[in-house]
Amino acid sequence: MPSSPSVKDALIDFQQKFRNHYELKHQSLPLVEHDSDWSSPCEMQEVADMAEVSWQPVECEPQLDFDNIESALELELHPDLKAYFGSFYSANLPARTGEGELELLFAWSPKDFERLQENLLGHIWMKRKLRQPVTLFFAVTDMEDINLTLNNETGEIWAEKVGKKPHRKVADTMAEFLRALEPVV
Repeated sequence: MPSSPSVKDALIDFQQKFRNHYELKHQSLPLVEHDSDWSSPCEMQEVADMAEVSWQPVECEPQLDFDNIESALELELHPDLKAYFGSFYSANLPARTGEGELELLFAWSPKDFERLQENLLGHIWMKRKLRQPVTLFFAVTDMEDINLTLNNETGEIWAEKVGKKPHRKVADTMAEFLRALEPVV
């Protein structure tokens, strides 16, 4: 399965563009409500429960891995998906394409990465049960029940209604898709 080495670079570029737009508009780093049950390495200061905290994406060193999912499913996950979810902890990032708004999903913390893996496992099992191509979600859109998914075999990005086969190709690669996004702040 060929890897798109520029997925991580495209993420870095989008994250920087998001942060620049946010700081220009709000004169601060992005803020998120702190929850002590879901603390994150992204949080930039110590805070009391339910206070807003500034945050920024944090690179995962080493990259987070999906060995447990691949072993359990006897399936190799596409390298672009592993680079997308495995490179950074981050809050979800709102973005816009020419077709509408969306939210890029990320793991906020190691604990959230475990939950993400469980959700991906459930999604893959559902796809297998429905005898549909294996796709892996990475974003939700402003259209009801439409997610953006990566085709595990080809690496193409598709729009997909929950529980259905992908219905519209959005981009040839994850990097191409990420580079076309505009941040929403």
